[in-house]
Amino acid sequence: MGARTLVIGDIHGGLKALEQVIERAAVTPDDKLIFLGDYVDGWSDVPGVMDHLISLRSSHDCVFIRGNHDQLFLKWLETGEENPMWLQHGGQATVDAYRDLPDSRTTLHRQFLEQLDNYHLDGSNRLFVHAGFTNLHGVTREYFTDMLFWDRSLWEMALALDPDLSPDDPFYPERLTHYHEIYIGHTPTTRIGKTTPVNKATIWNLDTGAAYKSPLTIMDVATKEFWQSDNVHTLYPEENGRNG
Repeated sequence: MGARTLVIGDIHGGLKALEQVIERAAVTPDDKLIFLGDYVDGWSDVPGVMDHLISLRSSHDCVFIRGNHDQLFLKWLETGEENPMWLQHGGQATVDAYRDLPDSRTTLHRQFLEQLDNYHLDGSNRLFVHAGFTNLHGVTREYFTDMLFWDRSLWEMALALDPDLSPDDPFYPERLTHYHEIYIGHTPTTRIGKTTPVNKATIWNLDTGAAYKSPLTIMDVATKEFWQSDNVHTLYPEENGRNG
């Protein structure tokens, strides 16, 4: 097996699921790992996820993209301000997990979050970003960088696009032609009844609902072969994740 580029969807604190997909994909130090963000908020293993990612960084070629939940968590670590909406949407589980953590470990995780990338663009013009972008010229010209980990319009546009419309048509969305492929998370594929990666136009969505009752996914970007964990709620039977 040669070196691969593997992309991993939203983890949301599911360390057991992360360990499963790493094992099932038979990841080696030769593989490049690109994580699409949202490492926190959902299941109780957020500190373990962070430790595991930091460990992988020391032994593998890794790219860690910033997700909206990661940014919300970082703001809480920096200011202590509790955003009620964030707490309701998974943040409370993260706060609880860090309540008794030593300061030294929390500081290490905060530094990791501070170093996340807003996006990654590889040599094959493949874009990896948590959510999307709004600027017609692409991510490097995005006026509001928060959109890179909050935007849903790019994915919603791809879902609504007439599949018979040619990229050469003047009505074809320019944002969908800027990159050879775009890999995102952020919006679970379960919203359209899917628990596997979904391809629409140039976009691949890898958020297969690991925060809820569905699996975590890792995929080979060259072959599109993918591996999944068990449904994550079965790995944490005493927890609700973001299900309630």
